Amino acid sequence: MKNFTRKILSLLITLLSLKSFSLPILNSYPTATATIFLDFDGQTVNSSLWNGGSTIICAAAPLSDVQIEDVFKRVSEDYRSFDINITTDSTVFFAAPLNRRIRIIVTPTSSWKPNVGGVSFTGSFKWGDNTPAFVFSDRLNNNTKYIADCCSHESGHTLGLSHQAKYDVNCNLLESYNTGIGGSSDQTSWAPIMGSSYSKNISSWNNGPIPSGCTSHQDNLNIITSANNINYRLDDFGDTLNEFTYFPENSNTNITSTNSFSLSGNISKTEDKDAFKLIFDHTKRVNLSVNPFSVGVNNDGANLDIKLMIYDGFKNLICTKDPKETMSVNLDTILEKGTYFVVIDGAGNNNMSDYSSVGSYTFNCSTSKIAIRSLALTGTAALDGHDLHWVTENPEAIAAQSVEISSDGVVFTTVTNVNIRSKNFHYTTNDNNVKYYRINVTTVSDETVYSNVVSIKPASTNLFKVNNLIQNQITVNASENYQYKILDINGKMIATGKGVKGYNNINMNNASKGIYVIQFYGATAKSVERIIKQ
Repeated sequence: MKNFTRKILSLLITLLSLKSFSLPILNSYPTATATIFLDFDGQTVNSSLWNGGSTIICAAAPLSDVQIEDVFKRVSEDYRSFDINITTDSTVFFAAPLNRRIRIIVTPTSSWKPNVGGVSFTGSFKWGDNTPAFVFSDRLNNNTKYIADCCSHESGHTLGLSHQAKYDVNCNLLESYNTGIGGSSDQTSWAPIMGSSYSKNISSWNNGPIPSGCTSHQDNLNIITSANNINYRLDDFGDTLNEFTYFPENSNTNITSTNSFSLSGNISKTEDKDAFKLIFDHTKRVNLSVNPFSVGVNNDGANLDIKLMIYDGFKNLICTKDPKETMSVNLDTILEKGTYFVVIDGAGNNNMSDYSSVGSYTFNCSTSKIAIRSLALTGTAALDGHDLHWVTENPEAIAAQSVEISSDGVVFTTVTNVNIRSKNFHYTTNDNNVKYYRINVTTVSDETVYSNVVSIKPASTNLFKVNNLIQNQITVNASENYQYKILDINGKMIATGKGVKGYNNINMNNASKGIYVIQFYGATAKSVERIIKQ
């Protein structure tokens, strides 16, 4: 029995060792000297400051490698502004200077500290004595977002931050832990990291009040850097629009008709912007997408709400894209040949200010050559057929164009090929049915484009034309002799008479203001018109 027990214990120790060994080794910014160590694999703590000095044997967090990576990514994004490495590697932690590191123990061992999701000492990051902070995974339902938010929150305390509160307009305290703004399913819902951000998608640093008073504002970004001698990350892309603006590889589209590039960047400060230069040798259809770093669909876990601006080569702002319902930006547009500057900025929204909009992003650009920008067709009926007119905007020369016709708007046949400089065409026909037309244009690069489809009804066959809005008389232009009746709105006949071919006037002086109907009876046609007397 003893041998069997020893074998079971040996197997358990081996399994635990294998789990420890298999934990993902992750680093967010390996060159940084300041380090936040997310410790998931258990730890024995002997500290006079915790648990009354009694030993705490912290069990490993019951999280899979995928869950650990999710927590790591969320915390890393929260600290993306700073020269701080988020790591799961204890060797990296021990290599960091004593006064520039903190261990955050993620554990289900929580009974020694009831009623909290985590605990830490304010300012302990630079104490230099390895005093850890704790995040209790069991209290947070082993939910990776909750655990990550708590890791960022408790490490924020160690960097010198207090809680952030919410007040009403009269400075009455509403919440000691600010729960933020927006619905739980809202992509742009927000709460400060140093408040309670569990139910909000965006959790970020804030410059806002603390529980001691609504006028006591805490500037998170400034405190983290100045109080701990931690720098912001170096600016990866400048914001100046000139010949030195970053020029992405392959953005000059002289090589092929279709090009694309993708790059990553970081908005580390409220005032930070990233600028890029694009040069097009032809008019281009340009698709730009900028997406914040996230861990799932709908920008789950993102902190950066993006605004995109486009300037022309003379630094004139020609386009701004800043959707309020999503954190991403997608723009599909047409740009003429020339130089352009694309500027990426962190923006505020209905739930947060631009102070809180910092983080990393991916910028994707694809372009395609535009041979014909637009081809617009109009058409009208004439006495002996149909008149067509079209307008093209074509950066490329036209090689051929033709007029096409259809009786159903679906199947078209070619009426004729027209001169490449033509913009008008008259089609002679006595067909009284509706006809559909479109223009087919081919450019010298063999791109074929169709215009919109127009439908043309036969010219009017009405033999009796009147002025429908009258004062004292009705003027009739008749194609033949006729008789007429005038009825009021209730169908009561108020006048009858005769007219001859050509122009005739019917006196309506004695009629009151209102709506009337005039009926015409000719040798070959009948007609009814509505008259309004003012």
